[in-house]
Amino acid sequence: MFDLSAIQAAIREDKLDGWLLYDFRGLNVLARRILQMPDTQMLSRRWFYFIPAQGEPRKLAHRIEPASLDRVPGTKRVYLRWQDLEAGVQAIVQGAKRIAMEYVPRNANPYISRVDAGTIELVRSFGCEIVPSGDLIQRFEACWDDEQWAMHLEAAKHTRSAYDVAFGYIADQVRKKTPVRETDVQKVILAHFDKCAVTADHAPIVAVGPHSGDPHYEPKAGADALIQENDFVLIDLWAKCKKPRAVYSDLTRVAFVGKDVPARVKEIFGIVAAARDAAIAKVKSAFAAKTPLQGWEVDQACRAVIEKAGYGEYFVHRTGHSIGQEVHGNGANMDGLETREERRVLPRTCFSVEPGIYLAEFGVRSEVDVFVDAQGTVHVTGGDPQTFVPALLS
Repeated sequence: MFDLSAIQAAIREDKLDGWLLYDFRGLNVLARRILQMPDTQMLSRRWFYFIPAQGEPRKLAHRIEPASLDRVPGTKRVYLRWQDLEAGVQAIVQGAKRIAMEYVPRNANPYISRVDAGTIELVRSFGCEIVPSGDLIQRFEACWDDEQWAMHLEAAKHTRSAYDVAFGYIADQVRKKTPVRETDVQKVILAHFDKCAVTADHAPIVAVGPHSGDPHYEPKAGADALIQENDFVLIDLWAKCKKPRAVYSDLTRVAFVGKDVPARVKEIFGIVAAARDAAIAKVKSAFAAKTPLQGWEVDQACRAVIEKAGYGEYFVHRTGHSIGQEVHGNGANMDGLETREERRVLPRTCFSVEPGIYLAEFGVRSEVDVFVDAQGTVHVTGGDPQTFVPALLS
């Protein structure tokens, strides 16, 4: 439900005069979600919706689509010509000096920057200072309610148990000397998901040996590898309940298809696990101390462990991503590498922690999900974090 009073309270808390939502042909999916527009509502003309810190919202819609914003409250102004549009934008932001939009200077965070430069220039021409709406977006797009938290826990049971199924299948096939390929394991995992009433937007990553050194390797029939004795295997999988508004669980674990795990594999896994645990500890300590925490700080705590061990150049992605109704959600990412994520880690949000070291011969990633509840308690989901590399044939 669109909760105007809650949005306005958040605007005031951030010391803003208002929040200007804008979209053209679905380019700003975040604005559409805040207004809870159905995916089927396709609009061909520009619209604006200004939510002031107090008082009635103001709408601007085209004459061809005058009812485009009728689902939300506020006074309506209709434009036809481009001159009317510019005058209309000036009118709806009149009196506001500091407003939020889906914009970040220098496009430093492309997950939030959805408004084009020309529109930003137009709004600024009316004397407005524009600040990023990232934390506002999080509050009303990335924060989970109790039902979603429960659905995440349900999905996490099945993503965690998928590893027992997958690794057990690999071990059985190898022991029987029956050929097993990466895509065979994918099918076993997807069948498990279907049996458990969870679903995924893509098939899981099953990567053997050198393939595991590619963070986004995607096995394909006819180009996938055999999994044989003494191979190293990485499996990254994700799923959510088959229910409306369900949110994802996203995990990565590794195993060795043999009797004795090589020392080199143990060494690399130990570094990755320590980095993962440092990131989790950073989140827990910040919330225990009630200290504001930004996503880049979590990345820094994690990355420092891998860099100290001498493998910094082999950790080639951010520490984690927001998790929501899409596996990559719209909240704060744990990122100081690809972006400097300055959005705060907020209560009722979930994100992955998944450091990795990717070498030519194999790559290790260890991924868990972290949820901060309304009271600031930090939960790590998907079972206990992996603490060692299992030897599947021992």
